[in-house]
Amino acid sequence: MPSVKVPPVLRQHTGGATEVSLEGDKVGLVLEALVAEHPDTKAQIFSEEGELNRFVNVYLNDEDVRVLDGLDTVVSDSDTIMILPAMAGGSR
Repeated sequence: MPSVKVPPVLRQHTGGATEVSLEGDKVGLVLEALVAEHPDTKAQIFSEEGELNRFVNVYLNDEDVRVLDGLDTVVSDSDTIMILPAMAGGSR
């Protein structure tokens, strides 16, 4: 099963898990499995339209899925998906 590395901001919604293994043969299906198991992660990951939230970056084995096939990117059992919330802010 592919594994998903959970960022600190989402761990409160995954029972503190830093990594979870989930079924799915595409990035989107794996992330949907994450949301099915941990519904409170949905608003952080997906927009209301079901696309990746614009403030979250998802990587498959260190490659941004947006430059691959997005949520349709094929995954295998040995792959790792990493969710990284975008960072913004600061002051001048």
